[in-house]
Amino acid sequence: MSQQPIDTNCMTLTRWILAEQKRYAPNSSGDFTQLLSSLQTAVKAVSAAVRKAGISNLFGIAGNTNVQGEEVKKLDVLANELFINMCRSSYATCLLVSEENDNEIEVETERQGKYIVTFDPLDGSSNIDCLVSIGSIFAIFKKPSDDEPLSPGDALQSGRQIVAAGYALYGSATMMVISAGHGVNGFMLDPSIGEFVLTDPDMKVKPRGKIYSINEGYENKWDEAVREYVKSKKQGKPYGSRYIGSMVADVHRTLKYGGIFMYPATTDAPNGKLRILYECMPMAFIMEQAGGMASNGSIPVLDIVPKGLHERSPIFLGSVEDVQDVLNMIKKHAADK
Repeated sequence: MSQQPIDTNCMTLTRWILAEQKRYAPNSSGDFTQLLSSLQTAVKAVSAAVRKAGISNLFGIAGNTNVQGEEVKKLDVLANELFINMCRSSYATCLLVSEENDNEIEVETERQGKYIVTFDPLDGSSNIDCLVSIGSIFAIFKKPSDDEPLSPGDALQSGRQIVAAGYALYGSATMMVISAGHGVNGFMLDPSIGEFVLTDPDMKVKPRGKIYSINEGYENKWDEAVREYVKSKKQGKPYGSRYIGSMVADVHRTLKYGGIFMYPATTDAPNGKLRILYECMPMAFIMEQAGGMASNGSIPVLDIVPKGLHERSPIFLGSVEDVQDVLNMIKKHAADK
């Protein structure tokens, strides 16, 4: 049997990051390159911890709750510390916003750079114990002024100010999907060489899909417009319903296959549940860069300017035609009132 030739010229994430730096040369300082490399290292470390969580006794509760009132898993704590430490040691960040920390984290002056990173270190952590796919989400912003010291509210920027965003999915394999504003690329971790390798170049979401993703257990708490939209997806040639309950996994499937992911407002959570800075905005950035759409029901998610670090928002994202359908339904019901 003839062996498959080994690709000695594969595009790794490290190589891609260096190529992105060349886009900005000769003005590039290398800080952005260093930051993305540090985030990549954090993801590799979290991936390794996820893979051996059961063996290392990382499952279970760490004994406290985060600022959202959710029980913190041991793996959450580890992932958070890894992201914070890698961002700090990159010498490229000045401010960090994590789902797990009540307040923003200001990086020590001697280590400060010009970037602000917002992140959910372990999304879908309620699924850890049952081995469902989980992930990490991040967005990178620039400090508003290079010459001025940090001031309160510097992290509260519009999604249009995002420099780069991405997520890591710890599933049957570990994958990083990332955009620096020039399209979306997916990299799979090859454990044999310890590198992320480009497997999904220039990812595009279909204009229309055949899948809707929403937690239908809350149907009685939705607005009438959302209820009617979901009902319409079950008529005629019905859409498939897929809902994992881990945002990274649900959005990744939506990106790959098309369709729509929804987490609308409910009577219990009138502002939605997902956080703007480190869940909604990074995913909206990725989806728009892939040719899709993301809205809170009235304006694009990336146009929101949050007033708080952990502010929440409803979200509808995915294929343009599918998102537009639900927005049309919302407008129709608003006009009828």
